[in-house]
Amino acid sequence: MKAVPSRWSDILLTALPPISWGTTYAVATEFLPPDHPLLVAALRSLPIDLLLAIGLGRLPQGIWWWRMLVLGGLNIGLFQALLFVAAYRLPGGVAATAGAIQPLLVVLFSWPLLAVRPSHQSTIAAIAGFVGVGLLVLGPSARLDSIRMVAAIAGAAAMGLGTVLVKRWQPPVSLMVFTAWPLTIGGCLLLPIALVTEGPFEALTRTNLWGFVYLGLIGTGLAYALWFRGIRRLKASAAAYLGLLSPVVASLISYVFLQETFREHVIRSW
Repeated sequence: MKAVPSRWSDILLTALPPISWGTTYAVATEFLPPDHPLLVAALRSLPIDLLLAIGLGRLPQGIWWWRMLVLGGLNIGLFQALLFVAAYRLPGGVAATAGAIQPLLVVLFSWPLLAVRPSHQSTIAAIAGFVGVGLLVLGPSARLDSIRMVAAIAGAAAMGLGTVLVKRWQPPVSLMVFTAWPLTIGGCLLLPIALVTEGPFEALTRTNLWGFVYLGLIGTGLAYALWFRGIRRLKASAAAYLGLLSPVVASLISYVFLQETFREHVIRSW
């Protein structure tokens, strides 16, 4: 049996994180406590990754403390906070289209930070992805809220910048250690904000706990490990294009399994 070329295996493995992130909305609505989006975002990874970081017994050293603070703040803390600011005010199609601008931003960030001059092909592909998601999910009744629209674009920019910085900063540690550091730091940054603005959960059921286990192990821990691996092996812009799988998967799950309209909940994957 002919082996799969390394590049194709890298692409397939890097596609798995956005696919798993596309399941997040269905898991959140069917298995997790309602009305606590920021607290859910913080706790989806913090307990498991904190245990992982402690178990691995490695802490950042020197310059890596502030680098992990930047990466955790961008990829987890800031991105998740801005994501939910937008999600609870903007219509689904508008927010999904705002999130789809991330590949274009990654192409632009790669120019000064990675010295990768954007080619015509990569720029056209990024714009096409942005326009394509917009055509897929925007309805004629979509309404804009300027503050939340800025939040949605800023969230995409935070994740895009974090993606490029992961590519720029090659960590001197294993993939698992590098995954645990920013996830733990990002969760710690987001948790106090969530507790102040939303308060703690009133109760947790066994179903809620299974939902957190899935999001922690599969949707966050494993997903980010594969995502960071993909960023190391692929161009940052190539990984960002694969992120467009997330709203597609979320829409299909909502339509097929939750009997919702195709456009109604595509926002939840971003």
